[in-house]
Amino acid sequence: MAGLSDLELRRELQALGFQPGPITDTTRDVYRNKLRRLRGEARLRGEERLREEARLRGEERQREEARLREEAPLRARPAAASLRAEPWLSSSVSGSAYATSGAYGDVGASAAPWSGMKLLPVDCESKTDKFCQAKQKAALLELLHELYNFLAIQAGNFECGNPEKLKSKCIPVMEAQEYLANVTGNSSAKFEAALTWILSSNKDVGIWLKGEDPSELVTTVDKVVCLESARPRMGVGCRLSRALFTAVTNVLIFFWCLAFLWGLLILLKYRWRKLEEEEQAMYEMVKKIIDVVQDHYVDWEQDMERYPYVGILHVRDTLIPPQSRRRMKRVWDRAVEFLASNESRIQTESHRVAGEDMLVWRWTKPSSFSDSER
Repeated sequence: MAGLSDLELRRELQALGFQPGPITDTTRDVYRNKLRRLRGEARLRGEERLREEARLRGEERQREEARLREEAPLRARPAAASLRAEPWLSSSVSGSAYATSGAYGDVGASAAPWSGMKLLPVDCESKTDKFCQAKQKAALLELLHELYNFLAIQAGNFECGNPEKLKSKCIPVMEAQEYLANVTGNSSAKFEAALTWILSSNKDVGIWLKGEDPSELVTTVDKVVCLESARPRMGVGCRLSRALFTAVTNVLIFFWCLAFLWGLLILLKYRWRKLEEEEQAMYEMVKKIIDVVQDHYVDWEQDMERYPYVGILHVRDTLIPPQSRRRMKRVWDRAVEFLASNESRIQTESHRVAGEDMLVWRWTKPSSFSDSER
């Protein structure tokens, strides 16, 4: 059926008594399903016609058997008279009579299956036998199949550019019901029965029933507002374009992540280099401070300085020019902290200088002899 052209599909539908509308990419699958259903119905009608013909032939055969049974005694009386007149014919006549009786018996035996056959009802609207239940179940499944195809095609169109200008993938109940009524000719009661079966069944049929609040679970048919396909059916071109878009998006995301990681690595390297330069500058500053404090102490020993200590801020102003003090503040603070915790030759003291308390550094000259030598 998939190999039929649009013209052949139209002729097949017209031959089965259905007038299709325009056959497009959107409606082609719908009309193919319609043709499949019409062929199935035609096949069922043919089987029912064959059953009816078989029933008529069986009844005709039963009437013929009854007629032969009624005529058998009339034919047997002349035969009995001739037997009494000519006894030498008794064996042959009795054999022929037995053969005749046997022939009638064969007719009755062959007609027995037809007389005991139960005819299958054609109208199953109010029937509850197994055949009608199977037929109603098949009709329900066919209705669900048509509904599934319609929702899948609509959802696929919505995903692929939305040529029909749908508001959402969730199709209103009335629109779906009208579509099935036009295509299958089923009543609204069968449509509601199909929805009830979906709600009561635990199977995943690929159809979602949604109410006014999509987050709430629908439990009754009257609360169903729209129907949505769980598996949109998209064309080959749409699938390829979506796959290409997804692949390009993933590649771009990958390169963006790679660029971000590369930039982060460069930033970390820059930060590490700055920390190393700052630490090197701190050690250079410590060395300069030690030289300044030691030279000041030597000058004091030679009576070239008034005090043996020197102010910390005075050392800072001597080593760092004014335009660099803000930039070198962190280096200076680290150097002062390093001297306070790691340099025993320099002591930090507080003295009043020019009427103001200030922190100073004093150079501590190591003793010539240790306590043990004393």
